[in-house]
Amino acid sequence: MALGAMVLVQLGLAASVGLLDRIGPEGAAWLRLSWAGVILLVLVRPRLRSFTRSALLSTVALGVVTAGVTILFMSAVARLPLGTASALEFLGPLGVAIARGRRGTKVWPALAAVGVVLLTEPWHGGINLVGVGYALAAAVCWAAYILLTQRVGDGVPGLQGLAVSMPVAALVATLVAGPSVLGTMTWELLLVGLGLAILLPVVPFVLEMLALRRLTTAAFGTLMSLEPAFALLIGLLVLGQVPGWAPVAGIAFVVAAGIGAERTGARPPAAEPATELRQSAAEPRQPATVEEEDNAAGREPVPATR
Repeated sequence: MALGAMVLVQLGLAASVGLLDRIGPEGAAWLRLSWAGVILLVLVRPRLRSFTRSALLSTVALGVVTAGVTILFMSAVARLPLGTASALEFLGPLGVAIARGRRGTKVWPALAAVGVVLLTEPWHGGINLVGVGYALAAAVCWAAYILLTQRVGDGVPGLQGLAVSMPVAALVATLVAGPSVLGTMTWELLLVGLGLAILLPVVPFVLEMLALRRLTTAAFGTLMSLEPAFALLIGLLVLGQVPGWAPVAGIAFVVAAGIGAERTGARPPAAEPATELRQSAAEPRQPATVEEEDNAAGREPVPATR
């Protein structure tokens, strides 16, 4: 599911590049988020009364960072090659992987970091610093997105959380970019935006939420190291952005890191409370131990021996 989400994200970004000249990066982000919010509201029809206060606040926060990562990354793609922008944005998930990783698994983020350096090729210079700034800001939002997506996915059943967070993201994008692009909208652009919204973010965000219910945040964050490699490949095949030797070597590092993270990062399945209660009620009562009988009678316990 995570791999499928990454492929769709990069295809959606490549397909959105054509909109940048017509409505700008903020307008392209607004168009996708607005349609995504409408689609999820109609299909899922969330029930706000079923949300706890904490879950609702987390869902609203998820919507805000979703808008942030979408708008900021589109602004970065308008100034940087797709592979470079994705590699810089990946520093967010990499930070989550390092912070949340268990002992013995931090080698994968380190390996991915080497790949990111090779993908960005900072020794060449001449890179667009404004684009770098947008990509790094998107990285911060993406790190928050991973943590909040897992919290919302664990606390809210089904796709209810996503059906609330996406309209919130659409509202935030409307406040940021809506006034400047509403006057330029045509029926053609609206239809293109509908198709792009399904490709990104609706289907990928659904897949990511489902994946985060099965993976730790550390594993998911490192698994995202494959995304710059996908971006490099999509940039080559769709946009004609030819990489040099260093980005190709970087692909090998991030692929190795992604495979390592996937093999070591499964989340333990959470037992259902109702199931646990049924099992405990069905189990026969075990005889009391000597220590338990002593405690019940107020006597000093006998030291236990193996």
